[in-house]
Amino acid sequence: MTELYPLFSLPTPWIRSFVRREGRLTLAQQRALNTIWPRYGLAPDQSFSQKVFPRSAPVIVEIGFGNGESLVEMASRYPEFNYLGIEVHRPGVGHLLLRLDQLGLDNVKVYCADAVNVLSLCLAEESCHRINIFFPDPWPKKRHHKRRLIQPKFAALLASKLELGGILHLATDWPDYAQYMQLAVSTCPQMRPIDPYALIPERPSSKYEQRGRRLGHPIQELAYRKD
Repeated sequence: MTELYPLFSLPTPWIRSFVRREGRLTLAQQRALNTIWPRYGLAPDQSFSQKVFPRSAPVIVEIGFGNGESLVEMASRYPEFNYLGIEVHRPGVGHLLLRLDQLGLDNVKVYCADAVNVLSLCLAEESCHRINIFFPDPWPKKRHHKRRLIQPKFAALLASKLELGGILHLATDWPDYAQYMQLAVSTCPQMRPIDPYALIPERPSSKYEQRGRRLGHPIQELAYRKD
């Protein structure tokens, strides 16, 4: 498999929140994309439903999972949930596929596509039990804030995909981005702040968090329930 990205665009323009600055694929990652992808991967124009899993269970979505380590840890520790990962960078997807294959997990599916496209075109309304977005690109320069993923328009899209009682869990190591996130989600009247440290499954540590701590950045967690 050489192309995993969507071949379509949304009729309403969105500012892209990512840059495809991929590192070189390792041979193992490329083999995983060629051979393991059919077991776990979903086409970018494929509608998502519980039927893609062996059994029905609440669905937890992770947007921008990086190398997939947090997703793998949650899927291993909490097999009572189904997991959907969305990531644009192929090396990270290849790494995740290798780990899923090694562990024999069957409760994970993956889109290698823009999350805006997947949420808008592939996921039904109120189909997600939880949506996790951990350490998205902070785009720290003020002139780039418009490229940040968490914007009021995107927050409304996330809220529409959560079931009643569903959870949105965010984490960042940039304090001004945490404030930006709070303002964005506050525009959704049905989203109520809750304690992020009482959530199950709890958030595993990631390389982005570890890097932030090494740099002395405070880790900030935000969580919201859809009422």
